[in-house]
Amino acid sequence: MPFPNIDPIAFAIGPIAIRWYALAYLFGVILGAGYGYLLLANQRLWHRGSPPFPAKDIWDFAFWAMLAIVIGGRTGYVLFYNLPYYLEYPGQIINTLDGGMSYHGGMLGLMLAAILFTRSRGGNWLSSLDLIAAVATIGIFLGRIANFINAELYGAPTTMPWGVVFPTDPLQVARHPSQLYEAALEGLLLFLIIRVATHIFYALRKPGLVAGIFAIGYALSRIAVEFVRLPDVQLGYLYGGWLTMGQLLSLPILVAGLILVTYAATRRENPLRP
Repeated sequence: MPFPNIDPIAFAIGPIAIRWYALAYLFGVILGAGYGYLLLANQRLWHRGSPPFPAKDIWDFAFWAMLAIVIGGRTGYVLFYNLPYYLEYPGQIINTLDGGMSYHGGMLGLMLAAILFTRSRGGNWLSSLDLIAAVATIGIFLGRIANFINAELYGAPTTMPWGVVFPTDPLQVARHPSQLYEAALEGLLLFLIIRVATHIFYALRKPGLVAGIFAIGYALSRIAVEFVRLPDVQLGYLYGGWLTMGQLLSLPILVAGLILVTYAATRRENPLRP
């Protein structure tokens, strides 16, 4: 299947070029904040009818979120994926024009921002992680679509009829469109699962449960797709050629998700607490 001829630059204003990748981050935060507002405003969804912070504050948090995602994502990439290079060329750390963002780093930054923001509002920090989990899939979906448009992070060669020949591939062979696999699993499917959990089973009433569901779903999806996604060229496969950095970083997320789900499902309420 030929690669669709999509320019990575969405539009340009004079010398300033706006890329789809940047728009994915921007609209991921905006749409996530909009959906988060609806969740926060629906108090019956939350534990004791108390969301982590008032719905109107979501727009203040959106600013925190954008900074946290960019700083955390870049820091994670530098530390986890290409540290020797950036130690040699530290000036390149702030150069993101050629990509270089880590999902795991961005999510850690976003979690930290949510906890600090919620504590400043006197809310339940576990519920703030649930909120992040419920909206993060929107940004993940858009980000993976942007990866596809950029013809980056593609998969191994395949004979499947939906294999794509990416213009950036020096071998010019059909490959798994692993970006679309991740968009479907980590973005769309996980969003639907969490939507069912929050609005049918009222999972937000058990602080930590939605965050745990997200962590398990994301980790399993990422680990599975990594089997057909090519690892970063500077790292290759780890431990004898059977593990990637993405899988390695997803394992603690899976463990944390299992712990959160177990805690939320077995936690007993204090009947004396108002």
